[in-house]
This record gives sequence, C-alpha cells and structure tokens, in this order.
Amino acid sequence: KLDPTRGFLPEQDPLVALPEPFHVYDEMARALPRLIPPGRVREALGSLPRLDFSTIHHDAALRRAMMLFSYFGHAYVWGEREAASSLPACIAVPWVELAKRLGRPPVLSYSSYALDNWRRIDPEGPIALGNIELLQNFLGGADEDWFILVHVAIEAIAAPAIARLPEAQLAAEEDRPDDLNAHLEEIAASIESMCMGLSRTAEWCDPYVYYHRVRPYIHGWKDHPALPQGLIYEGVDEYGGEPQFLRGETGAQSAIVPCLDAALGVEHELDPLRQYLIEMREYMPPEHRAFRDRLESGAGIRGYVARYRESRGDLVDAYDSCLQWLTKFRAIHLEFADRYIHSQGKSDGDNPNDVGTGGTPCMPYLEKHRMETLKGRVG
Repeated sequence: KLDPTRGFLPEQDPLVALPEPFHVYDEMARALPRLIPPGRVREALGSLPRLDFSTIHHDAALRRAMMLFSYFGHAYVWGEREAASSLPACIAVPWVELAKRLGRPPVLSYSSYALDNWRRIDPEGPIALGNIELLQNFLGGADEDWFILVHVAIEAIAAPAIARLPEAQLAAEEDRPDDLNAHLEEIAASIESMCMGLSRTAEWCDPYVYYHRVRPYIHGWKDHPALPQGLIYEGVDEYGGEPQFLRGETGAQSAIVPCLDAALGVEHELDPLRQYLIEMREYMPPEHRAFRDRLESGAGIRGYVARYRESRGDLVDAYDSCLQWLTKFRAIHLEFADRYIHSQGKSDGDNPNDVGTGGTPCMPYLEKHRMETLKGRVG
C-alpha cells in the first residue's frame, strides 16, 4: 500500500551523503559541475577508487549510491565533446552491482534522476516546490534543478490518486458505486493538480537552456545516433566485453501514468510505441512494477462504469473527468516536448531533436497516447 502523501517517492527522504568510507563518491559528485565545462570530467572519474558496496545493506544508501554512479556514468559518456563508447571499470563494475541489487538497469533512470534526488529545505514542511532542492546535478543552475524538482513535486501531488486506485478497483469489484464515485472524484482532482504542477515547468526552466544544458546528459545508449554500437562496460564479467543498449532517462519511466492507465482501463494499441511503454517498466523499481501489475490484473473500473451509463450519470461524469484531466496532462506534456525539444535547433548528433531521451519519436508517441486516452471516455 502506498503512502497517500508520498506515492512512489521513497518512504524516507533520500540520504544526502553516503556512510564512511564512501564519502569520496559524494565529493566527486559535488565536483561534477566544475569538471564538465573544462573537459576534465573523464580524467577525474577514471581515477575513482573501487570500494566494496557489499557492506551496505540499507536501501536508502544503496539508492543514493545508484544515483551517484548513474550521474558518474552519464557524465563520463556525455560530459566531453565526443561521446565515450566505453566506461572504465571503476564506474562500470560498481554501477552494475548496485543496479542488480536494486533490480534496475545500470543507466540513469527516472528513479535516480528524480525520485531519489531531492531534500526538503524545511524537514517538517511539505514535499512541494518551494520546499525541495536538488541533491545532484550535472552543470547546476535554476533550469536544470527546476526541471527535475517539478517531477518530484508531481510525484507527491499524484500520491493521493495513486493510493486510491486499489480502493477504487475494490469498490467496483464489490459493486459499491457511491464509494467508487467518491474515489474517482478525488482521483480526478489529483490529476488536475498534476496538470497545474506540470504547467509550472516554464517558470524557471527555459526551453533553450533545457535543450542545450540539461538534456544532453540524460540520453541513453539505445537507438542513439552518437552510440550506434551501444556502450561497453569495462570489467563487467557477465557482459563479456559486449556493448549494452539501454534507454535514457524519460518521464515514461515514472509509474504514475502507467498506473492510472492500468486502473482506469486506458487501452493503447499494440504497436511499437506500446511495446516501448512496456519496455519502460523494466527501468522502474521492482516494487513500482509490481504495484502497476496488480492494478492491471484488478477489477476493471471502466467496464463497471459503463454498466451504469444510463442510470448513474454522476459516476460516468466522475470517470470521464479522470480521463479528461489525464488527457490534459498528456497534452501539456506534448506541448512542452514541442517547445523544449522538437522546436529547438538541432545542435549535433549527440542531442537529436527528433527523438526523446528514451530514443523514440516523442511527438507521435505523445500525441498517440493523448488521443487514446481521450477515446476511453464512457459518456
């Protein structure tokens, strides 16, 4: 069961430092914004010591270590003029070990970029814009920090809706239309608040700055023109020197919208773009994937509401309101993808504007799922 104030955010606020003797990694992470501009980041990262993470068993410490090594890996690959085609063992080996323990691929995913990358300014205050700040960045600055913090805030905003989804399904299963109506109204209100939160992106994140200073570092090495042969993780025995192909960080790796789709019965056509969404589940923490899977196998809310189409207009309206706001959320996302990516002048092969950071044609993808959401209305 998810916390209705945190949703998919960690149960405890992320750690701000690793325990001894791992502080050398915290120090290197703090130095990244100073090392990338002069082109010295690979030399510095290549000298990192190999420390044994098997002594760490606390989940919060593992997640912080995964976050730091994800930043190290992407800073090494994308932090200088030409993309690196291989990672040194001092980064690759610990990163792969941490990824296996956390059940995620060794790449910068949404979990490390956003879910585990914040702290509250006032520890007693809310997890909300104005009271959260970023723990780690590549270059620093308001645009990079704000872009990520908006996502953290949306996770907290979405928490009430996500927490109610299993209860809404149970109400449908037990034929309690009044209870389902109340749940759907709260879910719709939460998605509306998500739209307002996402709309705040432009307050402190400029499209040009995002495209040229923020986006270049979050690409992956699957379907990327600068790394057509993937990335070699040196020293990782199980890979046998073979290059790996992994997607870059993208909001599609958040479990919020997949869970809303699963519970509300939003259907996406079986095509390459749907297959991409399924692939993105592997980049989520295992417990988030499991929660989404339980929703998908739960009672069908849409079918239940459709049975009351003629007799319970309030129930139909509550359900359709959820889909209308979810459509709006996708529409805002589509608008930002156009302003922040597609409409920006293509700089070079390392930062293509015709595909998303996950390696897919983002504009057709977002428009397709917006329309499929809209078509799911009952009324």
